[in-house]
Amino acid sequence: MNGPVAKAELVSLRTKLFYGLGSVAFGIKDNGFQTILLLFYNQVIGLPGPLVGLAIAIALMVDAFLDPIVGQISDNFHSRWGRRHPFMYASALPVAVSYLLLWNPPHWSQHALFFYLLGVAIVVRTFITFYEIPSSALAPELTEDYDQRTSFISFRLFFGWYGGLTMLILAYTVFLQPDATHKVGQLNETGYSHYGIVASIIMFAAIIISSMGTHRFISHLRVPPARRVSMVQYIREMFASLSNKAFLILMLAGVLFQVSTGLVFALGIYVNTYFWQLTTTQISLITLSTFIAVFLAFLIALPLSKRFGKKHASMVMFVVGIIVATMPLALRLVNFFPVNGSPLLVPLLFAFSVFGAGLAIGSSILLVSMLADVVEDSELKTGRRSEGLFFAGSSFMQKSASGLGLLGSGLILSAAHFPAHAVPGHVDPQIIRNFALIYLPVTVVLYLVAMAIIGLYPITRETHEENLRKLASEVAQAGEPVDMGVTD
Repeated sequence: MNGPVAKAELVSLRTKLFYGLGSVAFGIKDNGFQTILLLFYNQVIGLPGPLVGLAIAIALMVDAFLDPIVGQISDNFHSRWGRRHPFMYASALPVAVSYLLLWNPPHWSQHALFFYLLGVAIVVRTFITFYEIPSSALAPELTEDYDQRTSFISFRLFFGWYGGLTMLILAYTVFLQPDATHKVGQLNETGYSHYGIVASIIMFAAIIISSMGTHRFISHLRVPPARRVSMVQYIREMFASLSNKAFLILMLAGVLFQVSTGLVFALGIYVNTYFWQLTTTQISLITLSTFIAVFLAFLIALPLSKRFGKKHASMVMFVVGIIVATMPLALRLVNFFPVNGSPLLVPLLFAFSVFGAGLAIGSSILLVSMLADVVEDSELKTGRRSEGLFFAGSSFMQKSASGLGLLGSGLILSAAHFPAHAVPGHVDPQIIRNFALIYLPVTVVLYLVAMAIIGLYPITRETHEENLRKLASEVAQAGEPVDMGVTD
């Protein structure tokens, strides 16, 4: 067992880097599901859009059932490697193999292919869950500090975004290239297979390195008392924790936020390919803007949280980000934006993307950080720490983006009568316009309703610190040790 470590080491840059690195795997998986999976199975493989959306939505429902179970198991698990790390290590290889299979489907009938996609999607989501939830739950265990938690979450989302975006850039610039039989690189089936191989290797490495990098802190993390409980009591305790008011508010707002984000990601490639008629190179350039946006979010989330509090800072970034991000599409619909092919088009789309996405991502960082503060609020009410269970909620929010978002995307394509195997520049302009007129208001309304719900979140810096004082008082009265091997 390791000896005592300084509190400063628990929240050091090195610790945050290892903690964040593992989310590269989730970022690659989530970015792939959100951005190119629908296009791949719909336009390349030929599976109708609604069927693709349905398969992913069913996989999401299975996942929604699994997430809290994994969280509850992780919270109460006992081993010489602690509560979290056994699951983290065990998930690495299955995650890599199943993600590889996702991008190498057999050439079966549509009916069989639907079930193949459904089955593989469930497997990918299942094993990502067994890594992401225990790994995410380490943050509130490593620190109780209101601002340090935002810092930890910032690193995690930073690596998640950069991992996913880097693979997407590689997909566009290296793998999805035109050839003799595929004039449009996004429709090159072989490129997706190569993408799957490289992505799987990186996901495996990220999980293993992150798990090993945080392994030394196992003996300093919270250990729940060993208990023998019935399955009925187990389930009752799980629902008691999940009924926390602050948690339910975040879940409802977060699901709406992530579903809208899922629509933006899944249909963004349609907007870029068919609405703006961008080339693969131009799409790669627009995607690069998100690298700057993530870095912007990383820089502004913590300072704004310190100044205004997590809730109010998140809400402000929410609203401004929505306005900025949707402005190009709205202006084009009223013929007040540069035409396709204009030299101003790509630079303007790049600029709007940087600021709109940067504010939206900054808001999402604070949403997850707010979730970490629910841990102590719940502990006061239930007497149990449920980090894994609550971060199952975070996992569910993020997966909603690629699940319900893809289902909604398929329905939007169907409502606009968008054709399969469509060629950019040769689709009826009225279909393209109808697609935009459905897509834009649906995403904006979802974002705005989510923002209104966030306004009901009750935990502030002051209430969080009061929760910590009450818990410390209870521990002192019970005469329990409080340092857990951590030194000042």
